[in-house]
Amino acid sequence: MKTLAEYEELAAVAHGHLCAGQILGLRMAVHGLALLGIDDPTGTQRKRLVTFVEIDRCATDAISVVTGCRLGKRALKFLDFGKMAATFCDLETGRAVRLAAKESSKQRAAELYPEITEKNKQQMKAYRELSEAELFDVQWVKVRVGPEDLPGFKGPPVACAECGEGISFQREVLVDGRTLCRGCAGQRYYEPLSDHGPEERG
Repeated sequence: MKTLAEYEELAAVAHGHLCAGQILGLRMAVHGLALLGIDDPTGTQRKRLVTFVEIDRCATDAISVVTGCRLGKRALKFLDFGKMAATFCDLETGRAVRLAAKESSKQRAAELYPEITEKNKQQMKAYRELSEAELFDVQWVKVRVGPEDLPGFKGPPVACAECGEGISFQREVLVDGRTLCRGCAGQRYYEPLSDHGPEERG
């Protein structure tokens, strides 16, 4: 593992700047891995770890820097719960620990450094110094990570009976005896328009 200062440099490059959320994410990941006993997540232990993140904010990029988990590697799982929280899963031991940032840490930052009027700088300084107990709630949890969710899973795609698009990683659903993608099963995040795109407005 690297020092916090070293991780900050890497996070600033990966994210484009350094902020309080990233420092919180770095601290969260370092503590989570320490609790699991993983000290080389991007090297010899890189295949042991799957991480679930619950928010699409700065902290998530920082967590990736420490853990080496990436969406494209299928080792980072994003569940949009809107919480500054992450669960670190050790595939070798089956243990998993969830860390959630305490809302009270913002108030602690204000109490510690009232002279720093810019909230981001105030929180950055405090998040470097506060103890893990002041920053995070920690809970040991059980997470089912099936073979279809693991990096390197090899499974044949199936075609959606409605749209014909391929579906990988066993994400299809069965509706009235038909194999559908989640979009055609009513879980679309988009609304289809005509094949020619949106109509021009005069």
